[in-house]
Amino acid sequence: MDPVLRAVLLSWDWRLDVILVLALAGTLYTTGWRRLRQRTRHSRNRYQHRQRPGGRWPLAVGWRLAAYLLGLLFIGLALLSPMDALGGQLFFMHMIQHLLLIMIAPPLLLIANPLPFVLWGLPAPLRRRLGRTLSLALHRDSFFRRGLRSATASGAIWLFWVISLVGWHDPTAYNAALRVEWIHDLEHLSFFLASMLFWWHVTGAGPRIHRQHGLIGRIALVIAAVPPNMLVGLVLALAEEVIYTYYLDVPRLWGIDVLTDQQIGGVIMWVPGSMMYLIAALILISRLLQAEENKPVLPEAEWAGEKKLAAPGMEK
Repeated sequence: MDPVLRAVLLSWDWRLDVILVLALAGTLYTTGWRRLRQRTRHSRNRYQHRQRPGGRWPLAVGWRLAAYLLGLLFIGLALLSPMDALGGQLFFMHMIQHLLLIMIAPPLLLIANPLPFVLWGLPAPLRRRLGRTLSLALHRDSFFRRGLRSATASGAIWLFWVISLVGWHDPTAYNAALRVEWIHDLEHLSFFLASMLFWWHVTGAGPRIHRQHGLIGRIALVIAAVPPNMLVGLVLALAEEVIYTYYLDVPRLWGIDVLTDQQIGGVIMWVPGSMMYLIAALILISRLLQAEENKPVLPEAEWAGEKKLAAPGMEK
């Protein structure tokens, strides 16, 4: 095996803070998922969750647990695996790391609707206390809810997401993130937070404090993420000079020069990165078409009468 590849494969960064957060999140969700599944299994009508034919439950279905754990796995791969070490040597590996934190892990976590499951994963006294606190804080007329709703409106979150994406790809900010560990952590945290808020609107996960966008609104929101992402990718892919000078000072791996590395990273952000949002839009469009197909057929008497078929102004 190539010595460089061997060293890379062994360069896992077992950060205790990341491991503890991921382990806690996974344990709480899994525990809550099991409790809610047992609860709905033994009491069909409680909390308005009725058992469906075939033994499936609307809330605690298996795909939610799988999606959530897969999202945590991708975060672990991005922050703990050799990918993180390679990101300091190869720009395109850093772009793959960002793709996991921005476009893959957040939607997986949020389609699992984590809030109720995490709450039910807590010990009963703490769950009741936290549940009461959340009920007061998120009450329809509470000041906190109104402030949170205004601060996290979809337009504001889209702007925050764009500023985070474009701002951290500024050469000064990007080089600083690679040279100073706490700035690097701040970069990843802001990427992840902005993306979680963005996908919160797209998925409709709880807590639902905003006026819910219809499918058309969600499609528009997710498509609006494509131009800024594509623009940054295009600039990087088509640049004829090295933008991120940090990589000029590090050893090159596998004979990939700095400019080629930068162009590969730009293509990754431009094509696969943009495709993630387009795939989400296609999923939402399919749901919209399915909803149209499931609409009841309008009785003929409602549309086939003479008055209904008459042109405007011609009714008698």
